[in-house]
Amino acid sequence: MASGLAWLPGVVAACSPVDEQRGAASCQPDPAKDVPPYPTLRHKRDFDALARGGMTRSSPLLVLRVLRTDGATTRIGLSTPRSLGGAVQRNRVRRRLRALISERYGELGTGWDLLVIARPAAAQATYADLREALTNVLRRTEIGR
Repeated sequence: MASGLAWLPGVVAACSPVDEQRGAASCQPDPAKDVPPYPTLRHKRDFDALARGGMTRSSPLLVLRVLRTDGATTRIGLSTPRSLGGAVQRNRVRRRLRALISERYGELGTGWDLLVIARPAAAQATYADLREALTNVLRRTEIGR
């Protein structure tokens, strides 16, 4: 059970496995669980560069924008616009895309920036449909090894 002083600022209480399973408010999240397994695009200037000079490939479910960089890694950004639906639908699509990208990240070459934009039909798509759409748009670019 968490300490009775966990509500005080600066006091970190130990959490039991039962408290962690319940998602007790006093349990601190594990930052390692929140970090994507691949480098991500974080700055507006990176997204703008993709919009200005990137190559675009699309499918009925996804749009992929790709830009060649001189970086040592391939960075990936996700866009799930409000046209997908509410927050629950957008987050579901985002989780699925993150899982699919982490599966495929090792197959991608280095030195690319990718932006994956979900189209409204992606909200009703299954995981297998999204996998096929991502595979198709990646195949039509030259970023694979």
